[in-house]
Amino acid sequence: MKKLILTIGCVLTTVLLFAQNKATWIWYPGDFEVWLGNDMQNRRTERGTFFPPFWKMDSHYVLVEFHKEFDLQQAEEIKIHAEGKYNVKVNGKMLPGMPGSLKLEKGKQKINVKVYNQAKVPALFVEGKQVNTDKDWLVTFEDKEWIDETGKASDQSGTTYVKAGYWNFQNSAQRPSTFKLPTRYEESVASTKQGKGSLIDFGKNTFGFLTLHQLKGNGELNIYYGESKEEALATTTCETLDLLSINQQSAQDSTLDLSKAFRYVYIEPKGNVSFDKVSMEYEYLPVEDRGTFKSSDEELNKIWEVAKYTMELTSREFYIDGIKRDRWIWSGDAYQSYAMNYYLGFDSETVKRTILALRGKEPTMSHINTIMDYTFYWFLSIYDYYQYTGDKEFIANVYPRMQSLMQFCLDRRNADGLMEGLSGDWVFIDWADGLSKQGEVSFEQLLLCRSLETMALCAELLDESADKAQYAKEAAQLKGKIFDYYWNEQKGAFAHSRVAGKQTDQVTRYTNMFAIFFDYLSANQQKAVKDKVLLNDAIQKIMTPYMRYYELEALCALGEKDYVMSEMKSYWGGMLKLGATTFWEEYNPDKKGAEHYAMYGREFGKSLCHSWGASPIYLLGKYYLGVEPTAAGYERYTINPYLASLQWMEGKVPTPAGEIELAVSKKKITVKSPIGTGTLQLKSKVTPRCKQGKVVKTGKDQYSIELKKDTTYEVHYEA
Repeated sequence: MKKLILTIGCVLTTVLLFAQNKATWIWYPGDFEVWLGNDMQNRRTERGTFFPPFWKMDSHYVLVEFHKEFDLQQAEEIKIHAEGKYNVKVNGKMLPGMPGSLKLEKGKQKINVKVYNQAKVPALFVEGKQVNTDKDWLVTFEDKEWIDETGKASDQSGTTYVKAGYWNFQNSAQRPSTFKLPTRYEESVASTKQGKGSLIDFGKNTFGFLTLHQLKGNGELNIYYGESKEEALATTTCETLDLLSINQQSAQDSTLDLSKAFRYVYIEPKGNVSFDKVSMEYEYLPVEDRGTFKSSDEELNKIWEVAKYTMELTSREFYIDGIKRDRWIWSGDAYQSYAMNYYLGFDSETVKRTILALRGKEPTMSHINTIMDYTFYWFLSIYDYYQYTGDKEFIANVYPRMQSLMQFCLDRRNADGLMEGLSGDWVFIDWADGLSKQGEVSFEQLLLCRSLETMALCAELLDESADKAQYAKEAAQLKGKIFDYYWNEQKGAFAHSRVAGKQTDQVTRYTNMFAIFFDYLSANQQKAVKDKVLLNDAIQKIMTPYMRYYELEALCALGEKDYVMSEMKSYWGGMLKLGATTFWEEYNPDKKGAEHYAMYGREFGKSLCHSWGASPIYLLGKYYLGVEPTAAGYERYTINPYLASLQWMEGKVPTPAGEIELAVSKKKITVKSPIGTGTLQLKSKVTPRCKQGKVVKTGKDQYSIELKKDTTYEVHYEA
């Protein structure tokens, strides 16, 4: 199996577990995430025009009932806060008005609070010494309570309750509806006169709210943004702009209301409008950079740092695709962001928020983002989340939504039991010229198969034995069809698709490379795919970092880490040589000059800061530092470091309990872990020496050492 924060004001922290008797705001699970996702994704503009997402947008439940039972050791007074109108019942008795506080007697007490809010998420905060809102409160969007003609209330037997959603709003004044990311002041680095205006340079790609200092006058102020100088100066074709009317007699600092992405800003004043200088309020998601990487190769170090900054910019309320253009939550982009996050910030809360926002609400009417493959990536992301975090509670909470989404997929299979694009479905795969999406594409069947296996694994985790058996059976049957229908022995590869029941001649990299790290292929089949597809220049090359990520992962899994290191330096290093300060949505080294900025038929359509461009973080952490969990939450893990062309490297890989620290040279490895039981795997020309652990020979020049937590191991060997 491919291993498979929140502010009011300026404070944001990640909280996984709440202290006992610590109150927090609660809501129906997923509702805050859906509401916040709607708010964020509808901030996009294109040349000043509102540009919303094109998929179905869900909303929160407007009426929610919360309850919990207590056995109080003593009487107490509790305080009640809600986002919306509410009523309160204690032991089934309705209280008058909307009490902000009430006294509870000693003994058994059942508290029910029903909250209504059309505009914002119905949320509840109850605080006392013994009674506090927390993740164990139960909620429902329909309590099915009715009163018959005798005045007797129903027994509510038909009501489905689930555990409350929460984050870390742990103060009554920290209302969820007031959420904002923090900002900090940043200066521009240069300002030059250009034509009728001024060109402002902030030195690198950035994101936030532009501030014009001592702005005054009557007239207009036209602001053109660019990730490149060329874009900012292209007043008729740049992607984003602000056209402002100014009527300000006294000079004052003015910060714009809508955040933008840019490196350069070209500003043209008209009339007698003037300003002194330009700065910005940089908006960010505060997440500690727990993962680190440094090596003897300065270019590689620069690649890692730029990848880290790219990840910083595309980590917002959720993991988004690119900061300039879409600013939307795309499942395929997010799936890669999760993986990079596990080797950088290990920010579990943003992963969960993004997964919930992508899933949305019932009923399911289309694929996630309307894209078939993006639905399947959503399934894969959930088991990956568990593997890295060990958070079984989240799996249990999201499992019903997994079931309904999987049933939606299974119901859309054709007569042969395969996925084929139906009306309204987008079969994406990748941005590639001439890539056929017709018929039954093998890549989609492969992702569905892995999604079914993920369902079986999650069902097993939750002791749902019947579900496990059914999903495992479906996965096995589909896997058989994939080999029967698509494997071409002569070509040593999976065909790209079937059309009208017949295998097509086209071979692409996608299905073949995923089959490698899904471990679906025999040794002979792996070798065939490696030679005839992945290392074959006759097969259409991949130009997006999105799929280069998977291609290089497949090659790492095949032992081609020297080749991958060279490719990583060439591809991402190529962008650096062109002056990239963040990594791009697409990179073709054959393009020249401003050609690099064009995409989607638009002169500056390409995103120059795109989440999937940050994949070196994941590749370096997993395949060169070599750290990977083999049991949930790093209960067990392996470290298999690989220097490739490096003389030395060092880094930290985050886990739920702290960071695994690793330093590797050609003669010495030092490692320390705060968690679980690990296995250090290494290749050495001589028998390694380690005073802190037992060295075990596992093959020719292959050795392993078991690692206990909180122990520093020094291993002397010869690479």
